[in-house]
Amino acid sequence: MGCFASRPKDSGGNRRKPTSIGDVSVYVPGLRIPKPVEFSQSLGDQLPKTLVERLTALRTRIVVMANQEGPTITRTRRKTQHGGSTLADLHQALEDYLPVLLGLTKDGSQLQFKVQFNWINQEDEEEETAMSNVWYEVLSVLHLIAMLQMSQANLLLLPRGSTDGYHPKVSEENRRASIDIFLKAAGYLDCAVKHVLPQFSAEQRRSLPVDLAEGALRALCLQALGQGVDIQLGIAIDSSKATLAVKRRLSCEMVKYWQQAQDNLMNLPLANGWGEKHMLFVKWKYVEAKAAAYYYHGLILDEGNTEKSHGMAVAALQAADECFKESKKASEAFNASSPTSRTPPLFGTMKYLSEKIPKETSSKVRINRDLYSYEKIMETAPTLPDFALALKPDEYQLPSVDASWSEDRTKNSSNHITGNQR
Repeated sequence: MGCFASRPKDSGGNRRKPTSIGDVSVYVPGLRIPKPVEFSQSLGDQLPKTLVERLTALRTRIVVMANQEGPTITRTRRKTQHGGSTLADLHQALEDYLPVLLGLTKDGSQLQFKVQFNWINQEDEEEETAMSNVWYEVLSVLHLIAMLQMSQANLLLLPRGSTDGYHPKVSEENRRASIDIFLKAAGYLDCAVKHVLPQFSAEQRRSLPVDLAEGALRALCLQALGQGVDIQLGIAIDSSKATLAVKRRLSCEMVKYWQQAQDNLMNLPLANGWGEKHMLFVKWKYVEAKAAAYYYHGLILDEGNTEKSHGMAVAALQAADECFKESKKASEAFNASSPTSRTPPLFGTMKYLSEKIPKETSSKVRINRDLYSYEKIMETAPTLPDFALALKPDEYQLPSVDASWSEDRTKNSSNHITGNQR
């Protein structure tokens, strides 16, 4: 049950894409925007008036806020305080709505197919998708919450001017806070994949917009985890206690997160600028992660005492240098694609590696080639170690159905009985 309706890409002007999204540390592929719903027309004769009015009020608040803020919320030139409060308010409105909305699914109720929900897409070729299924609305709400979380992380990770007069930086407090936000965003997306998508039939899932396809949701979840590990690595680099082994492990894990994110996006028909830019962002971060992994792997191999280990070290560091150069090109391609963007001043992992990789590679290659014959230097990069992924999404569970469903239906039933006795 639950029919779909889509509007072609060129049929209207509801989908608004900015020409530029400013500085980007965390890419958010646009925000899907809900369109108004008339709950009274679909549910007016089946639910108490107070419950219908509450659903209407909660969703209308979201529609108004999302339409006002959605087209600008990914722009990063706005004041942090303003952007933060806007994100928090819309996030809270969505959290308030979910428990009441889930009442439509209560006890397998047929009410879940009575209301047609319509959302404007961002990455799909179709401009908007409507469906008479409450699980489509739940999926859309979880996706929007996760994107708001990623937007908040982006604001936290934009370098600010420092009081010491030196280059802009991101405070350790903001970096640690961003990790928590990434894990929460991943938790919403993980719940969407594991607990909401299974509510759809295979045919219905094929009709979902690409924004909500399983591959897109998994890729966004992996992106959040990959960016979380990136911040962990940056903190480890700043710590005198973190060993090379710890840094190598983190960087190798980061490669796996981005590799899996890329794999999940590979066969999706991403379109409309946002989707194409999404692919370019993941490609950029994947190559960047490989640069870090090869760098730390090379340093550890160079600690060995054999010609072979030193040769492998040189090959790894050369691979790091090549990946670093490729990442610069990937960054430029990402920023040039529509909507255009800018890379903020480097901080954390890449600030450190942008200085270290070229210098270390040049030095190690020269030293080892002086010591050993050219034939002893490997021409292909050694295989990176395979570590189990440690960072997991926060566990998020859908909220319980709001108590107003039991209260209102009890009152309605009581009034119905009283009316029959008169």
